[in-house]
Amino acid sequence: MIALLGFLTIGLFLALTMTRRVSVLTALVLVPVLTALAGGFGAEMGPMILSGLGKVAPTGIMIAFAVLYFSLMIDTGLFDPLIRGILRLAKDDPLRIAVGTAVITMCVALDGDGASTFLITVSALLPVYKRLKMSPLVLTGVVCLGAGVMNMIPWGGPTARAMAVLKLDSSQVFTPVLPAMVIGIVWVLVASYLIGLRERRRLGTVSLPEPEPEPELVVGDGPGTPLAPPRTRPLLTAFNLALTIALLAGLILQVMPLPVLFVIGFAIAALVNHPSWEKQQELLDRHAKSVVLVTTMIFAAGVFTGILTGTKMINEMATAFVNVIPDSFGGHLPVLVAITSMPLSLVFTPDAYYFGVLPVLAQTAGGFGIESAEVARAAILGQMTTGFPLSPLTAATFILIGLSGVQLGRHQRFIFGWAFATTLVMTVAALLTGAISL
Repeated sequence: MIALLGFLTIGLFLALTMTRRVSVLTALVLVPVLTALAGGFGAEMGPMILSGLGKVAPTGIMIAFAVLYFSLMIDTGLFDPLIRGILRLAKDDPLRIAVGTAVITMCVALDGDGASTFLITVSALLPVYKRLKMSPLVLTGVVCLGAGVMNMIPWGGPTARAMAVLKLDSSQVFTPVLPAMVIGIVWVLVASYLIGLRERRRLGTVSLPEPEPEPELVVGDGPGTPLAPPRTRPLLTAFNLALTIALLAGLILQVMPLPVLFVIGFAIAALVNHPSWEKQQELLDRHAKSVVLVTTMIFAAGVFTGILTGTKMINEMATAFVNVIPDSFGGHLPVLVAITSMPLSLVFTPDAYYFGVLPVLAQTAGGFGIESAEVARAAILGQMTTGFPLSPLTAATFILIGLSGVQLGRHQRFIFGWAFATTLVMTVAALLTGAISL
């Protein structure tokens, strides 16, 4: 009964958001509240929601200050050289820009953190898409594919969780699927080429005039535009670049928790770039809308996952899923896990899948003589890898769509087929290379 209630909650949420009947924020809060009340969990619902909010609070804090930080960097024109370089190489061609987006995303995603990947790539590239009138769905879609494949790295979420829960090391889980990951990277470039080709046909190869000369601007005196004339005060620009590099290095080296890094980084950047109280307040007022839109979605997601976890809906759904696997399919379990892992990212949170579903799948596979490492390799081919930038249960998804101004349902409809194809391509590659068996 609880499992059925869980599947009803997920199905109703997806139906309402993908058909745009209600906003994502409203659905994230009200759908689980209603199903929890229907299941008789009204008395326990308050602590469940508080627990869920507590778990997403660090993410919400990080996102709030990261949005402010990168918005400030855009205002100062820090990303202008990168954007000009992309446009110079792309020659205002939507196809080349789409491929360039994939390359930049996969480079940035080496830090293993989806949230920071989306913050950096969308902040840097959205002005290019707006200037060329390219669809923001192309941006979110290509970034989704690039970040998804790179999420397989050992310090990324899926692989780290799989190794931890099954007590394996990277040589058992990641190394065998490395060739499949390389094939996945090649596929992402091909997919971005095809998506860009379709966008080029829609827009044509645009020829944009050079921007007219504008009054000289000083960094810190007001908002800039991504293709504004070169700024003065190069020492301040150099400081911003050094601070951003230090922030990213601290993120990769994990010198401090990510929320702490962005809180401190933004405070330093605001003080140096806007020394006066008036300028700092103007900065906050200017970007308050973006912060509120993204962070409220994160906390609404905390309500959703808090109720699903507290009511044990997720645990029961995991057990029910395993129970429906026929014994005749047992020998093919790795392939089944690989193929279904990506769609299941829309149903399970990363922790729920890897700490709830994966151990049960591994134990089931053991009964058929299949090693747990092979099941782990199958799981990371799709679950929260190509699927995490689509999942409404992942906070990073709302960073991607929030910064891009794209509706979740439209994003899912646009890129789901391409993401699922990425999982299939990597699954075939894993079969051919022996990472998983048929």
